[in-house]
Amino acid sequence: MKYTNNYFDGHKSFIYYFSPMIATIKSALSDLIHLFFPHHCEGCSTDVLANDALLCARCMDLLPATGFLGIPGNPVERSLYGRLPVAEAGAAYYFTKDSLLQHLLAQLKYRNNRDAGYFLGRMMGYALVQSGRFQDVDALVPLPLNPKREYKRGYNQAKLICEGISNIWQKPIVADAISRTRFTETQTHQNRLSRWQNMEDAFVITDQSWLMNKHILLIDDVITTGATIEACGMELLKVAGLRLSVGAVAYTI
Repeated sequence: MKYTNNYFDGHKSFIYYFSPMIATIKSALSDLIHLFFPHHCEGCSTDVLANDALLCARCMDLLPATGFLGIPGNPVERSLYGRLPVAEAGAAYYFTKDSLLQHLLAQLKYRNNRDAGYFLGRMMGYALVQSGRFQDVDALVPLPLNPKREYKRGYNQAKLICEGISNIWQKPIVADAISRTRFTETQTHQNRLSRWQNMEDAFVITDQSWLMNKHILLIDDVITTGATIEACGMELLKVAGLRLSVGAVAYTI
């Protein structure tokens, strides 16, 4: 005798008959939400984009990708030669003034736009997966902020970027193993020597257990002179057996 599962057959019938109605309701709700809570592209302000997207397809294509994460001896690595012994280094995008990327980073750092951090992190995650150079990285370490600045901002932008990376590239985040010991002046208008002096003794290891004999990827938002990365990286390299790589969203031309 043929066995039938009445519950299963009934459930299939329900799905068959009501799926179009459910899809219509979902579409109507989505349109209603979009009407009262419009979602716009951060680049061109069009509303023709997915609800969970930060940029439309056109603006995505405008982001100036470097390809550095997949290229040994790229400009980011060369900028650290003789200063910081790294296994690999790279940045996902070029940073230029008055660009879409500058706008996204400003939104992240000064406009409480956390979604910008997750988005940029996810883009970095895709680039890291495709690079083929960082497979043996054990963990992501966000460049720490001084507690006063993090409290004022409400978050560490490098950690948000790490969370976006980890969402695509399944690597753990180690956020509390190194800390910033003092409040440093903004470095936006400082030269290389002033930046280096400003960052001297600015970091301290707080928990070596997560770092010993590990290959870690130190993450920052933008690399300019590299003074901050250098100071933090040198402190990290005091940990026994640690291998260091460096990654950033953007690199200043």
